[in-house]
Amino acid sequence: MKCAVMGGTGLIGSQVVTKLTAAGHEAVPHAQSTGVDVLSGRGLDAAVAGSDVLVNLTNSPTFDEASAAFFRTSMDNLLAAARRGAVGHFVILSIVGVDQVPELAYYRAKALQEHLLAAGPVPYSIVRATQFMEFMDSVLSWTTDGDTVRLPATPVQPIAAENVAAAVAEVAAGRPLRGIRNIAGPDVFPLDELGRLTLSRRGDHRTVVTDPAAGMFAAVKGDVLTDRDAYFGPTRYTDWLASPS
Repeated sequence: MKCAVMGGTGLIGSQVVTKLTAAGHEAVPHAQSTGVDVLSGRGLDAAVAGSDVLVNLTNSPTFDEASAAFFRTSMDNLLAAARRGAVGHFVILSIVGVDQVPELAYYRAKALQEHLLAAGPVPYSIVRATQFMEFMDSVLSWTTDGDTVRLPATPVQPIAAENVAAAVAEVAAGRPLRGIRNIAGPDVFPLDELGRLTLSRRGDHRTVVTDPAAGMFAAVKGDVLTDRDAYFGPTRYTDWLASPS
């Protein structure tokens, strides 16, 4: 199959392209750097033309209220291009529990993206992933004050980006789900404990203080960001931490 991968030069997209190519498909990465802009529509028709599958891994540059406009505009443009190009399968990557955290603007925006795809004219698949292991450093930085990191005890189930890419590639190469597939790492951690584990294994002497009001994950109620019935990625967080960067 021919697969057009939007955001195909990013963390997940570049690996999706590699995995699809290794499986014998023609996977073409597209991004602003290759002359394709999902907001203006520049280059979209040419990028999508002749593709059996469209994979959209582009992301909003912000996590605030402006993210909704990004996903609405980009999805409107991509759905129109997919329709004109007679694409048979449209895949996006979303977040486990995204529709359960309306307090977060970014999660509302991703839920909107899912709705636009499901209501659109193209057979679709939605892959929802739990939090990426690669984002833990960013999570720690958001609430660091000197030598103290404040984190809530929100349950999370981290998954390695490589495992996410493998799942997206597998779904893209298959028949449209016309629904959602959840993927997750094999282990659930309270976020504060995950922070302590990360710092300890890295020899970082910052101290994690449990604070139920700290950071964006403080808005999450219960364990909605986890799914013990999801398709599990095989990589454990402790093994990922021990692996070379």
